[in-house]
Amino acid sequence: MDHAGGMSDTRDLIGAGARGPSLHVDPTGVEDTVRHYIRDLIYGANDGVLTTFAVVAGVTGGTLSAGTVLVVGIANLLADGMSMGVGNYLGIQAEESVRAAQGLAEREARPARHGAATFLAFVLAGVVPLVPYLVSGATSRRFGWAAAAALATLFAVGAARALVTTDRWWRTGLEMLALGAAVAGVAYATGALVAGLVR
Repeated sequence: MDHAGGMSDTRDLIGAGARGPSLHVDPTGVEDTVRHYIRDLIYGANDGVLTTFAVVAGVTGGTLSAGTVLVVGIANLLADGMSMGVGNYLGIQAEESVRAAQGLAEREARPARHGAATFLAFVLAGVVPLVPYLVSGATSRRFGWAAAAALATLFAVGAARALVTTDRWWRTGLEMLALGAAVAGVAYATGALVAGLVR
């Protein structure tokens, strides 16, 4: 038996992009769809809340105006959300290209949908810390309300994972809340520190 020839033929097939049948399965129904996109939804929502609140905390820590918070926050929300969505799409596409080069079966046939899910989750969750700055009145309490809304959203998103996993809702909620609170604290302290240095 010509083992060398067989191995050469296999390498030729792989190099030519020969792949097995696709492993991708389109989700059906709400629960199945959420499970399929859970990584993108959690990734986007978590980063949306944390990134936007980090901007709010940093700007507030730097004692800048509410108008500045909105301008910087909204610009960051859209730009960073699009960046994350595109990055997720390109990452999945690159992974599928590597699998094709190795002759491995396709796992994800629609990377653009994963990018869109990341973007939507980022924007929907990320807008929450900005809501208090869109409401007139109680200007001195805006940051407090933004902090409370952001932390509540983090806990809710974390707890929601339990709907499609076997994790306990309070554990996943507290995990996301604790990590988010740490990031927010660092952002606020950094803003206050930089503001103090440039005065």
